[in-house]
Amino acid sequence: AEQGKTLSQTKGCIACHTSDGTKGIGPSYKGLYGSEVAFTDGSKAIADDNYIKDSILTPNAKVTKGYSPVMPTFEGQVTMTEMNAIIEYIKALK
Repeated sequence: AEQGKTLSQTKGCIACHTSDGTKGIGPSYKGLYGSEVAFTDGSKAIADDNYIKDSILTPNAKVTKGYSPVMPTFEGQVTMTEMNAIIEYIKALK
């Protein structure tokens, strides 16, 4: 989780995603993992590993309700190891 926190800083995630539950440009990481997420198209999903990976690689495929589709893709910019570390960090912020 500590590596994921560092990556969130170095990859710029914290510019839009908070870790304390306050609303930012993007959803806060705090309490995200395992929660139900509603999308602008009316569908919903549980924020699990696959949801987070999809959000990192194809962020505008499913946009969280209440947010604008402004997140860039990080495809080719994060390794699977880095992505898994970020997921562990988000899990730790329950």
